[in-house]
Amino acid sequence: MRISELAGRAGVTTKAVRHYESLDCLTAGHRHADDCPASLAGYRDAIAELTQRIEGLTARRTLLIAHLEAAAHRNSRVPPADEGEDLMTDYASLPADLPVPEDDGAAAHLPGMKAPHLEFQGTGGATIRLDALGAGRTVIYIYPLTGRPGTDLPDGWDSIPGARGCTPEACGFRDHHQDLLAAGAANVFGLSSQDTGYQREVVERLHLPFQMLSDPARSLGQALGLPTFEAGGRTLYKRLTLILRDDAIEHVFYPIFPPNEHAAQVLTWLRDSRRSKPSSG
Repeated sequence: MRISELAGRAGVTTKAVRHYESLDCLTAGHRHADDCPASLAGYRDAIAELTQRIEGLTARRTLLIAHLEAAAHRNSRVPPADEGEDLMTDYASLPADLPVPEDDGAAAHLPGMKAPHLEFQGTGGATIRLDALGAGRTVIYIYPLTGRPGTDLPDGWDSIPGARGCTPEACGFRDHHQDLLAAGAANVFGLSSQDTGYQREVVERLHLPFQMLSDPARSLGQALGLPTFEAGGRTLYKRLTLILRDDAIEHVFYPIFPPNEHAAQVLTWLRDSRRSKPSSG
């Protein structure tokens, strides 16, 4: 019988039972109050009970991780993660204590610059040329990298101002996509240095209605002088958004915070720009 059960039947606390055990130990001539057979049995019972609880919780955790893995990779071409990979990182929500990025002036030179003659592979299969997007406004939000279940983020990611939040940002542009088009955006793209295969999985898993553009050589950054940072041995784009109008940069959002609200900020800017546009005639 476990000590807790004995205490319950006797109508006393487990602490009281331990007290009587210690008296038995001392009465038997032991120098310590917990090294007699009764106390040792109590320790073993308590350890066995904790082991049983741990096994039960571990089994439940394993089941929940399996459900998470299935849900995270549903409608995705990427196979589920290998056994033992950590799927518990929640990329869709933001910690409350993320550091706020400061405006270091690294994007101040961009408004008015011409779109460079560069082509990028899109997740839709075709190449997209920035200086041939056509008339109207194009929104290009540039981000460091998108995490996904089973893939580790660089060490210290959450402590880098402006790094965390690529998935919530993408979901924001997904949820506001139709509103952005109605407010005057002819195109919406996401762009990072991640490869097209990785980006395609993100598009499928998050059900994004727009394409991602892959820039592994960071050629856009070199052409425009875009700000970058180092993490995990890689050079990554800092988060910023370009509004291209015809073939020039009309507006830049930088720095961006919080990223999960950024699509709404772009939408507000588009609506305000449309209202402030002078009427013809």
